[in-house]
Amino acid sequence: MQHQDEAPRAGRFAVPALACDAHCHVFGPADRFPYAATRRYTPEDKPKEALAALHRRLGFGRAVIVQASCHGTDNRAMVDALLADPPHRRGVAMIDDLTTDAELEAMQAAGVRGIRFNFIKALGEGPDMALVHRCLDRVRPLGWHVVLHVQGDGVAEMAPMIRALEMPVVIDHLGRVDPALGVEGPAFRVLLDLLRDERIWVKLSGIERMARAPFAEALPFARALMRAAPRRVLWGTDFPHPNLATPVDEAVLLDLVAEFAPLPEERQGLLVDNPAALYGFAP
Repeated sequence: MQHQDEAPRAGRFAVPALACDAHCHVFGPADRFPYAATRRYTPEDKPKEALAALHRRLGFGRAVIVQASCHGTDNRAMVDALLADPPHRRGVAMIDDLTTDAELEAMQAAGVRGIRFNFIKALGEGPDMALVHRCLDRVRPLGWHVVLHVQGDGVAEMAPMIRALEMPVVIDHLGRVDPALGVEGPAFRVLLDLLRDERIWVKLSGIERMARAPFAEALPFARALMRAAPRRVLWGTDFPHPNLATPVDEAVLLDLVAEFAPLPEERQGLLVDNPAALYGFAP
């Protein structure tokens, strides 16, 4: 029997078949997958069942589950969620020098296709760059990419390193630029310039972290990135929105897609074709 909160949503557009939530998380349950002792926040449990219920409600058939910093480099909760639906799920891990080759091989088999590094000051000091490069050297032969969570000026600061990487790079959440500076702001101009490189992708997620509802001030940035690299943009809910002060309805965030991708073919690329190309989903 289908629960009421799992019924298909009625939104501003029909979500394409096999649409992918390309940025979402699972948290716990802590009694099975404990949070890291070094975490900067302790979330409410949101296990794989909660994520699956959200995707049923929104009509999403695929997902990319991103390891959250509260779990550190213990990727078991993320991998467990991948194994619940292998054809339709991919993952992004967090690793360090203690991650074994056997663990990397197991994650590859489970559907992990990238690693992520946080450079957000609120989540602690950024990782040691020597460690970053050691980790990239280990996963490059697997064909994985790297996801970078940077904020504002961090985009410009890291631009030389990003350009030098010999692998695909995905920049989270529109680069977390300051909307008050507008699309002509220096950090955003660097982000647009980076997208001239065919290896570099960007997620049009995290709008709720840039602006408050109704989120209008974030939309020009999403539109500009859509124009700059229509085949290298991704979208995700960021469920369950860790460290967000104000609750947000993911259906409202999904409706915003119609604001910066008004054409059906644009939404097909953003929600289906682009994530399928990067993450190797079956046609």
